[in-house]
Amino acid sequence: MKNYNSLIIFSLLFYLTMTVCIGILLFTSIEKNEKYYKVEINRIMAEIKQPEDLDKINWEHYHEIQSVSYLSNSEIDRDKVMDFYSGENKKSSMIVPLIVDGDGIKGFLRFDYEKSTNTMQCLFWIEGTLFLMELFLVIVLLYLKKHLIQPFHRMQDMTYELSKGNLQGEMKAERNQYFGRFLWGLNGLRDELKISRKRELELQRERKLLLLSLSHDIKTPLNMIKLYTKALTDDIYTTNVERRNAYCQIGQKAEQIEKFVHEIVKASKEDIVSIEVEKGAFYLKELVQWIEQFYGEKCALRKCNLSIGNYQNRILQGDLNRLFEVFENLLTNAFKYGDGRFIELTFYEEDYCQLIKVYNTGEPVSQKDFVHLFDSFFRGENTRGQQGNGLGLYICREIMHKIDGEIFAVCEAEGMAFIVVLPM
Repeated sequence: MKNYNSLIIFSLLFYLTMTVCIGILLFTSIEKNEKYYKVEINRIMAEIKQPEDLDKINWEHYHEIQSVSYLSNSEIDRDKVMDFYSGENKKSSMIVPLIVDGDGIKGFLRFDYEKSTNTMQCLFWIEGTLFLMELFLVIVLLYLKKHLIQPFHRMQDMTYELSKGNLQGEMKAERNQYFGRFLWGLNGLRDELKISRKRELELQRERKLLLLSLSHDIKTPLNMIKLYTKALTDDIYTTNVERRNAYCQIGQKAEQIEKFVHEIVKASKEDIVSIEVEKGAFYLKELVQWIEQFYGEKCALRKCNLSIGNYQNRILQGDLNRLFEVFENLLTNAFKYGDGRFIELTFYEEDYCQLIKVYNTGEPVSQKDFVHLFDSFFRGENTRGQQGNGLGLYICREIMHKIDGEIFAVCEAEGMAFIVVLPM
């Protein structure tokens, strides 16, 4: 804010400096121009020895003097005298006595000339224009300060608190056309984060209780296995039937432990991400245009050839915003794990479904990694050195399942392909 106030002060100082400089330059220029007509008067006076010499003057050599009038010293006509001294309208004049050697003052010469500019009028217009420009600039700066800078300055605290995880603050919505919706969105984001945090805490508590319960349940069959094992080790069972029964009991208890372990693994994977969809109808063209808009330029900058095949603009079922997320993950993976040469989207139909194939050149994943592509937190061998958490394809599959669609991968000779299946 201090820097912005300094900018306003600087604009005012700059205006004052320019005003003074222009005024000085204007007066200097006009003063120089007005000296020219005096020089020409002196030159003409040097050529005139007698009144008759006026007709011999070559006026092509003079530019400032418009005309020269002569009034004899013996003139008694009052009207002629008045006309001589009044001069012509819209012209400036200078009257100089004509002195002839031996005769004294022979008469008077009136030199008519036009001033090149009106000093005060010119200065008024220039200074007035500068003042209006500066006034407009200050108004714009003050308007920006009130409607942009100050609201943005007040938002800094809120965004800083959000970055630290403090969700208790509240930002008053600004009633202006610039930040009203933005602040409303920030408040909405804060509320969503609070809800997500509360839900996460509840989910963690439920998982903790479940894990504690399962861990407690595991102890019973585990103790039984230990008892049967000790009995078999100490040869407590003397007959084959008793030993076979002990082995069966150990197997059954191991199956119980395996079941509990499966429940623990299942509980650890459930609700990794909270995905909600809003099913609706949309045109395929909307999805394709979004891909062209957001990834056409990226491919051009990376010198990657993006090819989008022909398609029919069908009406599809699903959540368009969630599909944006799916294709964003797929195309981001194509950039990260492909060779950056070629990405292709092709469209075809099967069994009343729209299939969209996203293919990129590069080394395909190994068969070992292929079966785990859509598992949560799985990262293959080709992801070394790349940032990620292994949830992208998992989220894509969850979204597609919730909109009654499907997604699967195909290893091809020179790259990888992911096929998205959308219901019509």
